[in-house]
Amino acid sequence: MTADLLLTGARVVDARRDLPDAWVRVHNGLIAEVGTGLAPRASERIDLGGATLTPGLIDLHVHGGGGHAFDDGTDAITAGVAAHRRHGTTATLVSLVSSPLDVLRRQLTRVAVARRSDSAILGVHLEGPCLSPARRGAHDPGALALPDGPVLDLVRDAEPGLIRQVTLAPELPGALDAITELTALGIRVAIGHTEADYALTREAIARGATLLTHALNAMPAIGHRLPGPVPAALEDDRVTLELILDGVHVHPAVARMLLTSAPRRVALITDAMAAAAHTDGAYRLGELDVHVADGRALLDDGVTIAGSTLTLDRAVRAAIVDLGLAASDAVGAATTVPAAALGDPARGLLEPGMRADLVAWDADWRVRRVWGGGIRVE
Repeated sequence: MTADLLLTGARVVDARRDLPDAWVRVHNGLIAEVGTGLAPRASERIDLGGATLTPGLIDLHVHGGGGHAFDDGTDAITAGVAAHRRHGTTATLVSLVSSPLDVLRRQLTRVAVARRSDSAILGVHLEGPCLSPARRGAHDPGALALPDGPVLDLVRDAEPGLIRQVTLAPELPGALDAITELTALGIRVAIGHTEADYALTREAIARGATLLTHALNAMPAIGHRLPGPVPAALEDDRVTLELILDGVHVHPAVARMLLTSAPRRVALITDAMAAAAHTDGAYRLGELDVHVADGRALLDDGVTIAGSTLTLDRAVRAAIVDLGLAASDAVGAATTVPAAALGDPARGLLEPGMRADLVAWDADWRVRRVWGGGIRVE
């Protein structure tokens, strides 16, 4: 790692600023200075030639990439995280699908091992197994469970700080009490894969739930008489709404509505499976077979969406180019919003003292260079 790196000739964009012709100085893996005008000296200087420089992206919800599924072991986790890193995602919450509890225990151990050697891994998002059978989507129905003692023991027994987020359906027996307990353990609880109505969603939020897993997917739609969980989340400033902006999961017009209705509370996610940053073909998601054609992942029934093949840079580009979102707002939705959702103030902005996770983009919002902790990602 270069001890002192200066990046010049950049448009610097984060959730708080949009500076033309600016520079960023990195020292020992941290951002040291951001400014305009006369740049300081540094041992290495790179002219970005007008590229846009943003913080590294943060994905709260991703199951794999580069041909690797995160439930396939430590090497697959490391390789999948690396595939997304090349697309600008410098911090990843490894998401695990519903599996039998003994399988989940082994998977948690493998993520813990991978995290020790890869600072991009923030921890684990358990997407299940406490999900509604009627809204399970691409989760194995035989792996679903109630949020009772065995599941809570799994969470309590995990390495401290490993499990950062848990998705559950609040209508399940014992779920509201589980939300209270998980929140007391410092774990973010997300409402998802649920039949919950508006009132129950509000109750779950009152108990401590602070996220809505892939809003509008695997939950009741917005109705004019039966509003469902999305309006309940929109009206409460404590809640972050995940959004898969791939043009498949949510129509662009509805995605724009979410982003404008809850400014700085919508987190762009990928919900990506192994085919992201890879090729079409046959894959597995947990214990289920998935077929990917034209970048669309479906179970063998040909109907049920099985995650996405999205990378987070494409979601940011779609927000800016297709939806017309301001650059700082789109970048914020993939940086400061997910960081805040995890209670992690040390990520997501280009501020002195913060980790030098950086992405350089061309004029069409395509990733050209990535740095993780000041180290260039090849």
